Amino acid sequence: MQGLPVAIEYGSLSISIFMDPAAVSGIQEPFDLIRLSLSERVFVKLRGDRELTGILHAYDGHMNLILSDVEETIMIVDTDSPTQAINVAKRKSEMLFVRGDGVILVSPPSRS
Repeated sequence: MQGLPVAIEYGSLSISIFMDPAAVSGIQEPFDLIRLSLSERVFVKLRGDRELTGILHAYDGHMNLILSDVEETIMIVDTDSPTQAINVAKRKSEMLFVRGDGVILVSPPSRS
């Protein structure tokens, strides 16, 4: 683990994360983590087995997001198959508006 440990409390929720020391000073609540990701590439997990990776341009309190240079990954389970195989479909979009009620997770993309 790298960076400084940061504890974030929001109501009864308490989260401990490790952050770059330069970014720690501006964090007071969870949405500050999203604010620090503006103009950066983010990973977004959505309901319905969908995942997005793109550059975050804007967000609001409902977690509506505006992303550019987006790659969407959709996992489709073939229920007719005896093994219930998972098929993966991908598509790209220049600009995308994401409705916040479908957002499960927003994070920096994995480094793989």
